[in-house]
Amino acid sequence: MICIATGGKLITLAATAFTLSWTHSVEKTRWEEHWSAGPEGLTVVEGRIEGSGAGMDPPPDAVLKDGAYVYHPHVPPLPELVLAASGATVGGWTLCVEGGRCLTLGDKAGAAVKLRWCPAAVREGG
Repeated sequence: MICIATGGKLITLAATAFTLSWTHSVEKTRWEEHWSAGPEGLTVVEGRIEGSGAGMDPPPDAVLKDGAYVYHPHVPPLPELVLAASGATVGGWTLCVEGGRCLTLGDKAGAAVKLRWCPAAVREGG
């Protein structure tokens, strides 16, 4: 289960995987990351960048596939993922889970949005 703390609310999604996407504020190119969630935390499984520049170069092992650089980060799970919500970018973050349910997060200025794995005992909301 994924817990999202945003705007003083807690949203829970009955999922163990999600896709997080956004548009780079300077280059206006799409970024996308696929994540898994479990008791060990949140693990980024794959990333896709539709271009490079302005501090967003793809990793050296990235492969150009279907117009995007695809890579597989080698980083340990995170206990929490914090997304800035400045309201000054092209848009917010889009989080999608299996089945096509998507949420827009952090598109208006406010407190950071926090994502984490949570136990199944927490009820689904949102």
